[in-house]
Amino acid sequence: MTDKPADDISNEAVFARNRETRRKVTSLFSREEIRALTERSNLMGIYALVHTWAVIGACFLALAWALAQPWPLAVPVCLLAVAVLGGRQLALAILTHEATHKTLFRSRWANDWLTDWLCARPIGLDLKKYRAHHFIHHTRTGTDEDSDISLIAGLPTTRVSLARKFLRDLAGITGVKFLLGRVMMDAELLKWTVATDITPLPRQGWRFHARRWLVNGGPMLIMQAVLFAVLWLAGYPQLYLAWVLAYLVPYPLFIRIRALAEHAGTERCADMFRNTRTTRAGFLARAFVAPFRVNYHLEHHAMASVPWFRLKTMHRLLRERDAVSPPPGYWRVMAIVSSAPAAP
Repeated sequence: MTDKPADDISNEAVFARNRETRRKVTSLFSREEIRALTERSNLMGIYALVHTWAVIGACFLALAWALAQPWPLAVPVCLLAVAVLGGRQLALAILTHEATHKTLFRSRWANDWLTDWLCARPIGLDLKKYRAHHFIHHTRTGTDEDSDISLIAGLPTTRVSLARKFLRDLAGITGVKFLLGRVMMDAELLKWTVATDITPLPRQGWRFHARRWLVNGGPMLIMQAVLFAVLWLAGYPQLYLAWVLAYLVPYPLFIRIRALAEHAGTERCADMFRNTRTTRAGFLARAFVAPFRVNYHLEHHAMASVPWFRLKTMHRLLRERDAVSPPPGYWRVMAIVSSAPAAP
């Protein structure tokens, strides 16, 4: 599986590891229901892209307005705008994930090329590399071979330990390490991953690694230059700092919360109905940690070819058939993953 080119991997491959779960899904849904649930939509893909970038634009407008206000008013507006920017950076990552499964658009060109440039590259991702990495996660979920297993290793933990992780995120420490890791992966000094495990690659001289960084990181640099140019032409080049700050602080925090909710504290087994969690998401959760219904994660793992806007319907059908339990909220999940007793 890992030796196949990313483009050769289909959504059907995510079921190969777990035929029991696949039979369970097909016994819950008729062929007609599966066909309806897996129907993709270019219109919904365009909506998702436009909505995300429109909110990003609104954040920059709010920041530009705040610059002209007295500081007691400007500070909360700026903090909120940066937090929302971090949430929309996560939304770009979720749309990249959606395109990885070829469910954001009907066309391959839009899923592969358009999404790569408008969603993945602005936040330092590479859709093709992410696709190869991510399908390993789907086919090996909950096992030692899971490519994302390091994200939930050592959990549940204590409340103090989880609080320290959140504080590192809020202090920007996680974000700086995250950014440095991206640079080193683009330079092919480290193996590419979106998890937390670090695998060094053989050193081949600084010229080689500098060239690889320019080749691999070039699209990301182009999109950063485009964003900066737009802000500069609008007369507010300094607002680009808000994009960087959002990437270094709230974005890693939101990624952590989302990852914890999806798999942390679940069973280490091959059954997607037991090793993956769906989480209830209200308005604030959808704005910051669960954009585009990514909180319906059990449904996504059970049938990865279902596009984001049909996951809620799939969840409702599963609930009606008593196949899944009522999902916990994010506060409840954080309590679960920090439930380990403190050392005496």
